[in-house]
Amino acid sequence: MEWLYIGFVALIAALLALDLGVFHRHAHVVKVKEALGWSAVWISLGLSFTAFVYFGYEHHWLGLGTTLDTMAKPVVGPDGVTYYNDGSSAAIKYVTGFFVEKSLSVDNIFVIAMIFGFFAVPAVYQHRVLFWGIVGALAMRGAMIALGVALIREVSWVIYVFGGFLIFTGVKMLLMKDGDGDLESNRLVRLVRRMVPITQRYHGQRFFVRAGSPESRAPAVEGQAPEVDRIVDISRKGALLATPLLLALVLVELTDVVFAVDSIPAIFAITTDPFLVFTSNIFAILGLRSLYFALAGMIDAFRYLKLALSVVLIVIGTKMIAHGWLKDLLGEHFNFYVLGMVGGIIGTGVIASLIARRRAAVPGTL
Repeated sequence: MEWLYIGFVALIAALLALDLGVFHRHAHVVKVKEALGWSAVWISLGLSFTAFVYFGYEHHWLGLGTTLDTMAKPVVGPDGVTYYNDGSSAAIKYVTGFFVEKSLSVDNIFVIAMIFGFFAVPAVYQHRVLFWGIVGALAMRGAMIALGVALIREVSWVIYVFGGFLIFTGVKMLLMKDGDGDLESNRLVRLVRRMVPITQRYHGQRFFVRAGSPESRAPAVEGQAPEVDRIVDISRKGALLATPLLLALVLVELTDVVFAVDSIPAIFAITTDPFLVFTSNIFAILGLRSLYFALAGMIDAFRYLKLALSVVLIVIGTKMIAHGWLKDLLGEHFNFYVLGMVGGIIGTGVIASLIARRRAAVPGTL
């Protein structure tokens, strides 16, 4: 089984290497058209992996389908081995988990946009921050999924705790008022500033510079004239200094950890098979960067999207708590109905947002 994880991680590493080393080798401003194209590419890759999931679980390659899944009814095969998922059930759970994680990651975009706006991160370097943010997220998600699977195996009732937490989070999001937030008073920002000196301006796409080095006098954005950075000039020559780009990266990583606390329990409501949880989660967040550039300029247009995401969390949390009853009521493939429900809720939020925006644009209407 470990060879499956090694192969999957190698595939993701190759895709990321192509992304940064070939297709985004040179820093540039990502336009909406380009972002939409890359979003389609990442979503297509994620959905294409469904074919591997289907055949892998149908033929039980390297033990696929034999891992404990509390959301499935075990079946003892002719060989005496207990199987939890076949090809069709695994494929449905993978696709459902993929779209649930993709939907919940949209909320992450609101916070990332706030971070980039606060630090005035040049648009030309935002892709670099998000790329390394995703790399860090891959490692953290893997560790959190492994911990969650271990907890569910050892303490089965924790699944109900996760479900209650999702419902609580969804209700909290419904009642929470939107605000810009005060990143200047953020404890993590203040901690980083105590640990390492931060330059006053950006130095290209670098996260660190050496005081007095030629790089420390590079223009903040390519094509602009160099500016003098007071902190660089007064610092001891050769000292390692962080740039504001590092602060933005640290907060993006922290944001992913916070949102993973919601999204990982959400996917455990669909399946506790670690391979399905890990692969659907990773493929969903891989396209987060392109999705950000595609939606960042249209965030205000989807005023009811946050409301829809809140309802999604409540629905999935309820499903996690009542999964046994729902399985008996709706049948073995009840996750398919959950997928349709999630899609319907998100679609309703988007359509309602567009209708509200059109009405607001017409004089004399609310």
